[in-house]
Parts: sequence; C-alpha cells; structure tokens
Amino acid sequence: MKFIKKYINYLYLAIFAGLIVVSYLSSKRKPDSVTELFTDFGWLNNFPKWLDVPFMVWINTGWRAFSAKYGLIFDAIGYVLLRAYSITKNFLVDIPWPIIVIAVVLLTFFASGRKMGTTIFVGFCTFSIGFLNPRFWDKAIETTTIVFIGIILCVMVGIPIGISMARNPKVRNAILPILDLMQVIPSFCYLIPGIILFGLGAIPAIIGIFIYSCPPLIRLTDLGIRLVDKEVIEAAESFGANKKQKLWGVQLPLALPNIMQGINQCTMMALAMVVIASMIGTRGLGDEVLLGLQQLNVGSSLEAGLAIVLLAIVFDRITQAYGEKIQERTRPSKKKKNNGKN
Repeated sequence: MKFIKKYINYLYLAIFAGLIVVSYLSSKRKPDSVTELFTDFGWLNNFPKWLDVPFMVWINTGWRAFSAKYGLIFDAIGYVLLRAYSITKNFLVDIPWPIIVIAVVLLTFFASGRKMGTTIFVGFCTFSIGFLNPRFWDKAIETTTIVFIGIILCVMVGIPIGISMARNPKVRNAILPILDLMQVIPSFCYLIPGIILFGLGAIPAIIGIFIYSCPPLIRLTDLGIRLVDKEVIEAAESFGANKKQKLWGVQLPLALPNIMQGINQCTMMALAMVVIASMIGTRGLGDEVLLGLQQLNVGSSLEAGLAIVLLAIVFDRITQAYGEKIQERTRPSKKKKNNGKN
C-alpha cells in the first residue's frame, strides 16, 4: 500500500498518456503523420478530433457480451420480480379502499407510539389520494407496489453492504467511490440497463429504483454501526460476546434509528424515480403526470403530482415516526440517568 501511495501520481500520468495514445491510434480522423502535429497548430484553437477515445464502442461490445453470457439469469430475475409485482398489485387492488385506509391508520398509530396527531394526518392524506380523483386510487396502488418491491430489494442488499463497510475499512474504501458515482449519474440513466435487460414496464422501473435509492441506506447503515459507543461494544466483549452476538445484540439495535432514516430517504428517492420511470411505460401516478404534460393539461398533471406528494407524505410520516419511536427506546431515559447519579 505504501508503494502504491508513493507512486500514485505517476500511475495517473501513465493512464492519461495511455488514453491519449489509444485515442490517437484508434481515431479515424487522425492526421497523416505525427509531424503534422508540430507543423500545423490548428488543433490548439479547437479541441482535436483525433482525441476521441472509443468508450462507446468498448461499452457496447462489453454489454453485448455480458447480455449474451448472463441473459438467462436476468430472465429469471425478471420473471421473479414480475410475479412479485403482479401478485402484490392484484392483492392490494382487490382490497376495498376503506380497509386500506383503516390499515394505514392503524399502522401509523402503532408505529408512531400512539400519536393521534400523526395518525389523523396520515389517514387524511391517504383518503385524499382517492378524493382528488377516483382513478388515482388504483394508480396509487400500482405506484406503491413498485416502490415497495424496490425498497425491499434495497433493504436486502443495502443493509448487508453497509454492515460490511462498517466492519471492514478496506471494503468501505472500495465501495465509497462506487456510491459517489451512483449518486452523481443522472437518474434517467439507471433505466437504460433495465430496458435492455428486462424490456419496458414495471421491472426496469423497480431495478432503476433499487440502484437509485440504495446509496443513502448503505451510507446510513455504515454510519449508524460506526457511531455505536465503543464502551458498549467493550462491555459486550467483556461478557464473552462473539462478533455475531455483538452485531445482532448490540450494534444493529443501536444503529436502527440511522437505518430507519436510511429507509426513509430511500423511500423518498424511490417516489421521485417513479415519475421518471413513467417514460418507459411504467403505470401509476407518474404515468398520469406524464400524460398531463404531453397533453399540456396543467390541471391534470398538477393533480397527479399532488397525489404523489400525498403518497410521499404517508410513507415519510410512517417511516419517520417509527424511527423516532425506536430512537426514544434506545435513548437512555432521564430517570435512569438520575438513578445513576444517586
């Protein structure tokens, strides 16, 4: 590692020089001879056309080879996701809307620690989705199904990666640049691999939501575990706890507020992705927004946008209220502090 750090700048220069050489050799618009570069300095005014690294050709060639080799695996993944989406959506659509509203109210009531204000507000927002326009109710069910499956994938993949990052600095240093790249790439670009592998519809939207929404959950899981007090971990070790017992009995329970905050951020980003996913044929509230924009119907698009906002408020209030409830449980009470002082 010391050798790499010492000569890292020379490595960067070598890579840069190599790219220039490859670009020059592979370009179809390069000069007839190298001497022209030193006699005709016109390339200093305009960026030289012979500096075109064929990244597109490399990516397309590699992607075609990847799809041909692992196509059956992605077909199986697409089939499983499609079945999960269809079963969940049909189940929720068949439930009468009053039962869903009551279920959301009860879920909010117990998740928030029996806070009546939050419960009434969430129930009002849930009812208002259908109150805006009756056809929005089934659309909201479709959007909720896509978001729900995407969030499950994020939890199944993101939390283990966050745990690995917190427990191994080498893994953390390797994954952090990938997370930075994932959060910089435009969100619409996440749909392109999904379209190529799974076609149009709900499945590429779920994959796009998963890739776009996963980084906050990974980061906050990593942060929550690393913020666990070392004295608490040392106390667990003094009682003979192994790594598995420390993780499940100490670190994860204390990091749960941060993990719930990550799930909350994950959910909000997933709902933001739903509108973009409507461009590839995904049904739901985002489809209504896109249809209103295409028809220049301001009222229709704003109405559907307001329904998405109400749905986001429902998800946000439930997850945030549950996170606050967990935080209150893990926070030491004033009575315990006073007893400790006495």
